[in-house]
Amino acid sequence: MTEMWYNIYIDFKCGRAAMEVLTMNYLEEAKQLDSELKEIRRHIHSCPEAGKSLPETKAFVMDKLREYGYEPEEICESGIVAVLCGGKASAESKTILLRADMDALAIKEEAPVEFASQNGFMHACGHDIHATMLLGAAKLLKVHENELHGNVKLVFQPDEEGFTGAKTMLAAGVLENPKVDAGMALHVNSGTPSGMFLCGQGVCMAGCTLFRIKVKGTGCHGAMPETGVDPINIAAHIYLSLQEIVAREIAPTSPVALTIGKFDGGKAPNIIPEEVVIEGTIRSMDRDLSANIYKRIEEISTQTAALFRGSAEVTEMASAPPLLNDKELVKEMAGYIKEITDPSKVYLFEQGGMGSEDFASYTYEIPCSYLLLGAGSTQENPLFGKPMHNDHVVFNEDIMPLGSAALATCAEDWLANN
Repeated sequence: MTEMWYNIYIDFKCGRAAMEVLTMNYLEEAKQLDSELKEIRRHIHSCPEAGKSLPETKAFVMDKLREYGYEPEEICESGIVAVLCGGKASAESKTILLRADMDALAIKEEAPVEFASQNGFMHACGHDIHATMLLGAAKLLKVHENELHGNVKLVFQPDEEGFTGAKTMLAAGVLENPKVDAGMALHVNSGTPSGMFLCGQGVCMAGCTLFRIKVKGTGCHGAMPETGVDPINIAAHIYLSLQEIVAREIAPTSPVALTIGKFDGGKAPNIIPEEVVIEGTIRSMDRDLSANIYKRIEEISTQTAALFRGSAEVTEMASAPPLLNDKELVKEMAGYIKEITDPSKVYLFEQGGMGSEDFASYTYEIPCSYLLLGAGSTQENPLFGKPMHNDHVVFNEDIMPLGSAALATCAEDWLANN
């Protein structure tokens, strides 16, 4: 080996060794935060709030950020942003966004944990853990801010479950001041072994459109149906006709789900009501396909109602597009995570499931990496592994230091390499 190549080899080995020490330090430092992270998570879990307004959660998170040395700002109702400017940043340096959601679900908790919610809401999708892991990453990054080659924008978001949070924060300018160049988020996944990272490439989660159909007729006495227009009959025909969209209008090779989850009409057994309300969801991996399905729902509903002398109005309640992960960014982040955990626990895949996530709105604005982190299987503990959004779901809290370390590591390494 020539002297030149030997020096390059030594520089590479030393640089890699330094990087490994640094990334390993993030995990070791995160482990030291374990009790603090559990205390934070259990507080958020026991006091859940749902929707767009999360006053108590927002205040708690902002207080923690101030405690860690940040100056958090509220940019929309219950949305929080805090920026960390790296000590090695320059005018040309980039900014990476790390996002966590904070909202809960309108579910009465039945999980057998001592810190279970008592207020009729529940963190049944792990958003309490997401917020906690990002707070942990914030604390780690603040300690190492002089080593950062750019800026980190920490984003805590409301109303992911209603699919309005991301769009509201984007409209409020969350990607500006400083301009964001890439984004990352972690989501826990019940049923996946603890500590396993699932890294989807490309379109890895379905888009979702929530819709409402109001069917109007003319109310009358049940003994004289000829004097009215029965909206229940109309709604039943609409319901059956909608099943034909997927069965006969969509190619079997296209993953689509069209589900009606609410059918509400009538107050008494002998009265034909004035109105029936149907609500449902469209799930698809293709934005254009979802739009076409929605158009067909409108056509079928209005024309069927007219056929039976009534009327129907279709409205979109909320929506999120398919989640589009940047393939190269996902590979890059997966590589950084492999430096702090067993590489066999970092799994890259293409074509995900039909669940939806409003972080998808970010993925059409900037390159993004949205990863899933296993939060426990029944093989590990009989309490783990319940479905997400289940009133008995229990997540393994022990994964939180790893999640915090992964977020911090990916932010620092991405800034250093970009």
